[in-house]
Amino acid sequence: MTNMTAEVQEKASGRPLGRTASGEVTARNRAGLLDSEQGQTKISDVVVQKIASLSAREVPGVRELGGGTARTIGALRERIPGAGTSHSQGVTVEVGERQVAVDLDLLIEYGAAIPALARAVRQNVIGAIEGMTGLEVVEVNINVVDVYLGEDTDATGQRTRVE
Repeated sequence: MTNMTAEVQEKASGRPLGRTASGEVTARNRAGLLDSEQGQTKISDVVVQKIASLSAREVPGVRELGGGTARTIGALRERIPGAGTSHSQGVTVEVGERQVAVDLDLLIEYGAAIPALARAVRQNVIGAIEGMTGLEVVEVNINVVDVYLGEDTDATGQRTRVE
């Protein structure tokens, strides 16, 4: 099998591929992806937080991440010129040398089936983190903190209708 074919197969399967001494392509231990003869790769907690945040938000039914206070502070931040969106809001990660644990606080859309939504979020987060970093995700804990009802509370505490 050529290198190009191995790369295509690796992308399609979502699993890293390696070669045995005989040249046969095999699934490789994910932890080995970060170590090589030329050096070691370390991935910052912030990188994993952003990947987890973005991949969780991709799932239909997830409205926002973070608890009430974090969302209020995030809303204030968005109003300040030059201040960006915080991708770590509602996401806590523990990154080891080879494994990651993720905690997510979710605001979900009313009507979403929570067990199915949690399963979809877990799959998306695990796939994104493992695919982009090579780290093994050992757990994704999901805390549903609120349900979005079509209304939003602004920074002053006033309830406003979102259209």
